[in-house]
Amino acid sequence: MKIGILLTGHPPDELQDKFSEYDAMFAALLDGNGFTYETFAVVDGQFPKDAFQADGWIITGSRHGAYEDHAWIPPLEDLIRAIQRSGRPLIGVCFGHQIIAQALGGKVEKFTGGWAVGRTEYDLEGQSVTLNAWHQDQVVELPEGARVTGTNDFCHNAMVSYGDNIWTVQAHPEYGDAFIQGLMETRGKGVVPDPLMEAAANRLPGPDDNATIGRHMAEFLKKERA
Repeated sequence: MKIGILLTGHPPDELQDKFSEYDAMFAALLDGNGFTYETFAVVDGQFPKDAFQADGWIITGSRHGAYEDHAWIPPLEDLIRAIQRSGRPLIGVCFGHQIIAQALGGKVEKFTGGWAVGRTEYDLEGQSVTLNAWHQDQVVELPEGARVTGTNDFCHNAMVSYGDNIWTVQAHPEYGDAFIQGLMETRGKGVVPDPLMEAAANRLPGPDDNATIGRHMAEFLKKERA
């Protein structure tokens, strides 16, 4: 099964030597499922020819906001709607979670409650899962027909499904503790409040449910659909 990865951002330059690009992080998360991958750096204007160029799709995280004025965002929204119509599976993570909601009629904004950083617990349909978060933006209004599948008190719309072929998550199952630490030392400085970063650092390292969500994502991508 060929998975198209829509790259909507890049890691900080300071972390490039130590950590891989986001597409490689997802390939590692989904290792063992027999997937092949093709990456399209949509953030750099590189788009697939259509929704049928892959059997399933993943939209990555990004330092950009879904509501920002970038030339690549409208065509990405068009592609999201085309993938939805195609019936092919689509997964969105963090920015991907947000841009899918926006493309389908929801609303994304900078959350007045502030940031979520580091190890964070969510209720995934009755199961407690811990994932690394890194976001201030949130989906504050869902599109018609969307269903919340994961939540917590800080981020109500933390995991969302759209019919049978789209599932999204606000947190980062592809991020390990070391990468979150790297973000705190680079992009977080002067942006995320120091007390919040200190509290997040004190929760590192620790167990997470990245593998559980990775299996969930793989099963979702491979699921037989009519």
